Amino acid sequence: MRRIRIVIADDHAVLRAGLRMLLNAEPDMEVVGEAADGLEAVARARELRPDIVLMDLAMPPLGGVAATEQITGELQGVRVLVLSMHDDESYLHQVLRVGAAGYVLKKAADSELLAAIRAVQRGEVYIYPSLAKVLVQDMLRKESRPSGEERRSGNALSEREREVLVLVAQGYTTQQIADQLVLSPKTVETYRARITEKLGLRGRAQLVRYAIEKGLLKS
Repeated sequence: MRRIRIVIADDHAVLRAGLRMLLNAEPDMEVVGEAADGLEAVARARELRPDIVLMDLAMPPLGGVAATEQITGELQGVRVLVLSMHDDESYLHQVLRVGAAGYVLKKAADSELLAAIRAVQRGEVYIYPSLAKVLVQDMLRKESRPSGEERRSGNALSEREREVLVLVAQGYTTQQIADQLVLSPKTVETYRARITEKLGLRGRAQLVRYAIEKGLLKS
């Protein structure tokens, strides 16, 4: 069994030690590195290329949001799962905008954290249940009064473009998408260019947020 390779980024050494013990006790997980702040988290992610960075938010001098944006923007295939004490939708929106693949509260049960890690590794987006409920309610409010532009952009995508969008948002590479959909890489890039043009979005973080808001990703 291939283990999920994890870097823990948190400024509390005791918490890192506890998480390391918890994760290393799982047969399918392995902690390959630790970081005490955002700068170190980015450095460890570049050096080790883990599957997942378990990221705290409050870590001076570089916080978790900025570190997440650097990692997701630079290191394709490295997913960031935020582990935070903040039960606040504003933090959730921030991390989703910069490409995080999940958000779990530190007060969550051990089993929930392990489930979140496995979900993110499968390419899903995992959101702590109480915050997921808030996010869904916010989405429903927006959908109840969509603008003309939103209606046009939602209807503009073809079925194939929606398939490509979901795979891009899940972190698959162009070649992986091409293999999965039996297309050439050039065709995939053409679809991606059409998607960004039709939706007026730029970068994977914006595509992830759009996919979540439209209910195209699991949460």
